[in-house]
Amino acid sequence: MTDLTPIRRALLSVSDKTGLIELGQALAARGVELLSTGGSAKTLRDAGLTVVDVADVTGFPEMMDGRVKTLHPKVHGGLLALRSNPAHVAAMEEHGIGGIDLLVVNLYPFEATVAAGGDYQTCIENIDIGGPAMIRAASKNHDDVAVIVDVQDYDGLLAELEANDGQTTYAFRRKQSQIAYARTAAYDAAVSNWMASAIGEETPRRRAVAGELVQTLRYGENSHQQAAFYTDGSGRQGVATATQLQGKELSYNNINDTDAAFELVAEFDPANGPAVAIIKHANPCGVAVGDTLVDAYQKAFDCDRTSAFGGIVALNQPLDADTATKITEIFTEVVIAPGASDAAKEIFAAKKNLRLLLTDGLPDPRKPIIAYKQVAGGMLVQDKDVGSVAVEELKVVTKKAPSDEQMADLQFAWKVAKHVKSNAIVYVKNGATVGVGAGQMSRLDSANVAAAKAQRMAAELGLDESLAKGSAVASDAFFPFADGLLEAAAAGGTCVIQPGGSMRDDEVIKAADEAGLAMVFTGMRHFRH
Repeated sequence: MTDLTPIRRALLSVSDKTGLIELGQALAARGVELLSTGGSAKTLRDAGLTVVDVADVTGFPEMMDGRVKTLHPKVHGGLLALRSNPAHVAAMEEHGIGGIDLLVVNLYPFEATVAAGGDYQTCIENIDIGGPAMIRAASKNHDDVAVIVDVQDYDGLLAELEANDGQTTYAFRRKQSQIAYARTAAYDAAVSNWMASAIGEETPRRRAVAGELVQTLRYGENSHQQAAFYTDGSGRQGVATATQLQGKELSYNNINDTDAAFELVAEFDPANGPAVAIIKHANPCGVAVGDTLVDAYQKAFDCDRTSAFGGIVALNQPLDADTATKITEIFTEVVIAPGASDAAKEIFAAKKNLRLLLTDGLPDPRKPIIAYKQVAGGMLVQDKDVGSVAVEELKVVTKKAPSDEQMADLQFAWKVAKHVKSNAIVYVKNGATVGVGAGQMSRLDSANVAAAKAQRMAAELGLDESLAKGSAVASDAFFPFADGLLEAAAAGGTCVIQPGGSMRDDEVIKAADEAGLAMVFTGMRHFRH
């Protein structure tokens, strides 16, 4: 193996024809012999290039609807032969195998077929066999062969050839080999995970995880941690698919918090009216619905103005000028919305550090997806919490039943509590959070924290009584004792929604009755660790 290897013969066989003609022309201009298959060969010929069909090299036609075309020793021998090994060279000469110095392959669009809702057989037919086999062969033999699997690397290849008089360096070939193996690994992960879902295998023996780099981040949660952001290929609406119109590069914490904000606000169907969620450190500090977006924003902001400073704002409807103006009154890190008016964009343009992310829609809060969490030596895998409870499924367990207005606020509080770190207590009044207690070690502490925030904001707003007075209260899990429930009642709560299921449910229900509370059980909890 020498560091520099000339490109004399290249095999180009791609599903995505983007840039193929330009690449073929550049290679042909350097005297490179072009081999190709099927549609790739036709595209190159139609552009006036001379192309040798792989079928002419192997002596076998493409067959079985294209399933068999490159699986042949004259292809794989040309990719795998070590040019520095005399026995390999002798075998090539004996069997008429020509060396292939460059392989350019991108795979059948399996992921796109699945995303488009292809049926089982269509997905199966879009599983590439020959492509991954060639990629792996060329990648293994990166001593002598360069392999390109992504259209975005065409320019890098041509720059490499220009810099080295038609040759590639070992460093270049090795880097492209790593990229290629990662691509086939991601492809196989997509196939195996799709098939597990298709056959109903909820806990497959092996679970493959893959991602594609979006950006290298300045650092992780803290400045001494390296970090990067990858997409999972699902295309789910959110921070991974959003377009950033302005502002500084997103940080690790920005991305994490923006995701939390957008997933929360998506719980509120825009057809039912505007909703706004303000997030700080992955927890909501204010959530509200309103007659207008600016009304919803003001109500969310008034839940906890202190925490909203430097927060993330998510909207369930396109950003308008009035809301944009109101948001710019304080420092905000990120705003994410399914669109924005030109006037709103112009208002934000004056705030150069404010990041504005726009999406094509909201994520589906009911669509099942897989969630991963790393632990030492492994990972935990579960379905994302997409659980919801309809009003007719709620069980009234107290003597007093909630009014229609209280029931609406209870359902609102339950949606929010699902997105608050456990232990979670949420106070809601008139379609807006008025106190949020998150991540405490006891439910009593969470009730205290939420009540204190409601009292503090009332004082800031110049009100005589706590915002929690007359509120609906949600607890993400059951009350193990009556103390947390009674703390919520003392803060001003009048009705409660919780899962139920405690050994002391009877004691808690009795305490609710004695305090004059209405309480409903959901039968479902929303732990969020």
